[in-house]
Amino acid sequence: MSQEEQPHRPQEPVKYGDVFEVSGELADKPIAPEDANMMQAAETRVFGHTQKGGAAAVMQSAATANKRGGFVHPGDTTDLAVERGVTVAQTDVPGARVTTEFVGGQVVGQYVEPRPVATASATAAETLGLNLQSAITIGEALEATVQTAGNKPVDQSDAAAIQAAEVRASGTNVIAPGGIAASAQSAANHNATVDRDEDKIKLIDVLAGATGKLSADKAVTRQDAEGVVSAELRNNPNLSTHPGGVAASVTAAARLNQKADM
Repeated sequence: MSQEEQPHRPQEPVKYGDVFEVSGELADKPIAPEDANMMQAAETRVFGHTQKGGAAAVMQSAATANKRGGFVHPGDTTDLAVERGVTVAQTDVPGARVTTEFVGGQVVGQYVEPRPVATASATAAETLGLNLQSAITIGEALEATVQTAGNKPVDQSDAAAIQAAEVRASGTNVIAPGGIAASAQSAANHNATVDRDEDKIKLIDVLAGATGKLSADKAVTRQDAEGVVSAELRNNPNLSTHPGGVAASVTAAARLNQKADM
């Protein structure tokens, strides 16, 4: 066999940062076979099967390539996957179920499953002459982010997205002192001076109970989502949004509200 005909051997392993939008130490870790097996088991427990094109499938392909390249061996695991877990979590929000996949505490996949709003409640409310508000609000969308990306350190793109969300909820361009937008900007400024992710302020610290922290709230619209996405993109050096982050949660809420014709 000539040199040209010899099978190509990869020069670098497939790392988490190559296939998922993750950061820190995890991004530089090669995807190991047992990591993929743990995600496959987690998906099977939740869905009854692995998701086509989901995190488990991506990880299995990467782990297989890494084994062929000699970068990992059968039975190998990533320390962060062992220490912080490989999990699949589900969160119910009005009109939908959000499923988020985590490796080492970071989001590697998210699925939004629309669910019909109970018509019995709507009928009962109509009988009583009440207006049943079932559309997802901006505050609720921000609170959903706590479930999908709560452990993410706040950066400038998060702060910008949260500010855009607060402005649209309040209907004014005034940033409320002590509000979630001001808190997010303060957190982003602080985190920029800190090296260790463990010491940084997380989204959960800013967005927990977001609905009660907003001076006003409203149902999420497509225009709201576009504004939040644009703010997050403009302030991200990679020109991308974070999976399960503020923009993703607001976009999912807007999509569900539109489908419900609210």
